[in-house]
This record gives sequence, structure tokens and C-alpha cells, in this order.
Amino acid sequence: MKIALVHDYLTQRGGAERVFELLCHYFPEADIFTSLYDPQRTIDLSDRVVNTTVLQKIPGAAKNFRLLAPFYYPAFRMLDLQEYDLILSSSSSFAKSVRKRPGAKHICFCHNVTRFVWDTDTYLKNYSQYKLIYPAIAKLLKSMVRVDRQYAQEPDLYIANSGVVSRRIQKAYGRRALVAHYPIDSQKFKFSDRKEDFYLVTSRLLGYKRIDVTIRAFNELGWPLIIIGNGPERKYLESIASDNVQFLGYVSDTQRCLLMSKARAVVISALEDYGLVPIEANASGTPVIGYGAGGILETQVPDQTGILFEEQTPASLKAALLESRKRDWDFHAIRDRALGNFSESIFFQKVERIATHVSTPSMVDLRHPELAMVPN
Repeated sequence: MKIALVHDYLTQRGGAERVFELLCHYFPEADIFTSLYDPQRTIDLSDRVVNTTVLQKIPGAAKNFRLLAPFYYPAFRMLDLQEYDLILSSSSSFAKSVRKRPGAKHICFCHNVTRFVWDTDTYLKNYSQYKLIYPAIAKLLKSMVRVDRQYAQEPDLYIANSGVVSRRIQKAYGRRALVAHYPIDSQKFKFSDRKEDFYLVTSRLLGYKRIDVTIRAFNELGWPLIIIGNGPERKYLESIASDNVQFLGYVSDTQRCLLMSKARAVVISALEDYGLVPIEANASGTPVIGYGAGGILETQVPDQTGILFEEQTPASLKAALLESRKRDWDFHAIRDRALGNFSESIFFQKVERIATHVSTPSMVDLRHPELAMVPN
């Protein structure tokens, strides 16, 4: 079977890219396709050939990839994938639109519906550099809803990372989606039961991540907080942070994993659709202090793997942090649960079963116990 792996763009390193990296490792003979590729800013694909679209030829495209939104659909449609029997797309936006030959299978690992199309106003608030041209961009992106829904019909089957995203796919695209919680690279994370006196945030610095809530809570407590990651909100976040808050920007995977294993807890104030960071923290033996809504409810066990707070406010987070100090955490049990439920082997066993059952959309038995769906 000839397999093609397709991702939206490889210009950054987030949760979606880490999942795609695992797909690439699991299918070493598969060919890789994406719209734009910047090897210095994204996952390590070693010597694998990465096939790109015509957009790669545009000077500065990889750095300014968000500005090319209207051009991705035609770029992906131009990719020649006629020789492939199975297409596995990893998509939050455009890769799902690729063409396949009759008789081929296309399974889409959907990290989310296209946020900047379906929730334009919220999305653009994260990027202050677009403030002056906001009206024009908003109008353009909102006009893409029909096209996005049209191309969302291309895959034979959707696999969502959480029940939240499964329901969103149903609502936006009219498609049902199986749920397979995406895994972590379990070999990468180091365990430590010797925690040091600091807390950790590892995230892109965007508005919806609500890192401002975390900073304000730690300003009041005066406890050490380390923030890993970059983004358009960094200057603002630095301006509201006290001296106990340290910004490291981009760090290597090795340093990130070390910090995650040594932290008292990893703090997440965002409403996440799924979120790999809480699982990565747990795989390091580290509890999570997280906002109790969205995908985190599917990965965390309150009072066992972490503490969930009810409101996205500094006061609510502060109360959870104070409560966490009273707990005698079982770091080994935290790690064992993460590895027992979110390992690559468990995930790819399910992927293999799904691929085996999918020959045509009409032959997918959604009642099969191994392919259980989250109710709409």
C-alpha cells in the first residue's frame, strides 16, 4: 500500500506538528506533503523528503504563512496524489482538501475545524499586527466558510482528537468523526519525582491561551513561574509580569522536557480543544493545574493527575494553586496513567484498526466497539 502523509504547513512546532511527527515515524516509507516547509522552525524529519506546494516559491511565505489563507485550497488541490492508496492528512485547516484517485482512502486526523474561518473575530484578536487591516481580513476569512465546508467533504473518514472537536466537526462540516485521543512521544519525556520550586507554562503566547490569567495569579503569590514559548502576546505579557516570572522564549526539546519533569506543576489557563501539554506533563510525573473545561476533561483525573479550576480568573487559579500545595502527589501514578492511556502504541493500534475497516465510507461500521464515537 502506497501512503501519503499530508500536513497543513510545517512552519512551526505545536501540538499538531508533534502528532504529525509521530505519524511520520510510524510510517517511515510514506511520502510527506505540505504547503510550506521551514526545517529550522518545525519538527525534525531528518533526511526525509518533504514535498511542498507552489506556495513554497513565494519569498518569505514560510514566515508569513498566515497571510496566504485564500491560496492554500488551490495549492493543495494542485498536489498530484493519484498514485497513493491511502492518504493520511493532519489538518486544522487546509490539508483535508487534497484530491485522491477513485478507490483510494483518505483519513483526516482533524485537530480542529478551520478556526480563523469559523471563529474569525476570536482568532484575529490574537494577532495585534493585523489590527490596521482587520476589517478586510475578517471579511475575507468569513467568506471562506462555504469553501471550507465544501472541501471538508473530501476525506472518507475523520478522526478527532477529542469529543469537543468531534462535535465541532459535526456542526461545521456535517460529518461524523471517530475519537482517538492523540498520543505523546513517550520516549521523549523524562520522569522525575524530585520537583523543584517553580511552576511551568509551555505554550504559544496567544490571547486565547490566557497566560495573562496565570501571570496575574503568580504576581499575587510571588511564586517562581517559568514561561516557555513565543508569540505576538509576549511583549504585553512581559509588561504585566513581576520579577518572579521568567520568560525563556523558544527552548530545545531536551530543555523543555527537563523543565517539565522538574516543575511542581504545569499550569494551563486556556480552554483547549484537546491539548497535548497536560498529557506531556503527566508523562513527566508532573501534575497539572488547569482550567476545567474542554479537552482537558478527557485527559485529566481531578485530584489524581492534577487540579482543575472553574473560572478563567486569577482568583480561581490562585485557589487551585494553594490547594495543590496541600496534596501529596503520587508522581509515579501520574506518569503510569499517562503512558497507559496516551502512548503511541495504543493510538496506532486504533489507527490500524480504523484503516483496516475503512475501504469506502459506506463500509465503515461506526458501531464497532473499537471505533466508538463520542455522541453528538
